[in-house]
Amino acid sequence: MLAVFDIGGTFVKCGLFDDGKISHQAKFPTPKTFEEMLSQMKSVLDSYDETITGVALSAPGTVNAKKRVIEGLSAVPYIHQRPIFDEFEAAFGLPVAIENDANCAGICEMKSGAGQGYQNAAFVVLGTGVGGAVFINGQIYKGSHLFGGEFGLMKNRQETNLSGNGTVVKAAAKYANLSGREVSGIELFELEANGDTLAHEVLEEMYQNIANLIYNLQVSLDPEIIILGGGVSARSELPEKIRGYLKQTLEQELIPEVMPEIVCCYYQNDANLLGAAYNFLDQNK
Repeated sequence: MLAVFDIGGTFVKCGLFDDGKISHQAKFPTPKTFEEMLSQMKSVLDSYDETITGVALSAPGTVNAKKRVIEGLSAVPYIHQRPIFDEFEAAFGLPVAIENDANCAGICEMKSGAGQGYQNAAFVVLGTGVGGAVFINGQIYKGSHLFGGEFGLMKNRQETNLSGNGTVVKAAAKYANLSGREVSGIELFELEANGDTLAHEVLEEMYQNIANLIYNLQVSLDPEIIILGGGVSARSELPEKIRGYLKQTLEQELIPEVMPEIVCCYYQNDANLLGAAYNFLDQNK
C-alpha cells in the first residue's frame, strides 16, 4: 500500500494506492512553508490504518531523481534546490519517489489510460500554463537537461510561447481585455454557446495555437498519438477542434499521412496520483 501525494500551487491532493486504484482521496491547501508541508503530510500518513510501504509524489518543477532534488521553478518555491528526497524519507521513515507532475500524468495514461498500447506518444497538459511529456518506444524521454516535454515554452506563429496564448485562462483574459468584461474559462465557453462572436473568436484562436504546437511536435517526433490533459480536456469538442486545424496544416504541407490520433486523457484528476504510484513501483522494482 502506497501513500500518494500530488503537490499543486493551490492544493495538495492525497490518497492511498493499491492494486491500480486510488482510495481515501482528500486534499489540503498547499502550505506556505516546507515545515508546514511536512507536518501536514505526516498527519495524513498517521491518519491511515493501513500499513504504508512507501510514499509516491507528483510535484511541479524539474525533478532530478539522480541528484535527489527538484530543480527549476514553480508555484511552490520552497520545494526547490534542497535535498527533498532525503528530507521526506527522514521525516516519514519510508522510501520516497518523486516525479514531475506532467510526467506522472503521462506515465499513468500510457500505462492504463488513453495511451495504453501505443509506443510513441506526446502528452500535452493544458492548465494555467502548458506542460507535457514525451514517450518514445514506450519509455518516457526526459532529454539531456530533464527538459523534455516543456511544451509551454515553445514559440508559435505569434512569437509567444504556448503558455502565453494556448490556454483557456489566457483566452478568458484576452476576452476580458477586448470586451471589458471579466469572465472565467467556463463562462467563456458558455458565452460562445450562446452565440457570442468574440468568445468564439478567442477560443478558435486558442485551438489554432494548440494545433500549431502539435504540428511542430508531429513533424519533429512523429508520435502515433497526442493525449490532451488539464482542465480543458474535459471539453468533448477539444480533440475535434484541434484535429481540424492540424489536418488543415498537414494538408497544406502535403503530408496528411502523418496525422496522429488526438484524444483527451482518460483519468482526468486522478492521473497525477496514479502516475506517481506507477513511478514509485518502477523505481523500486
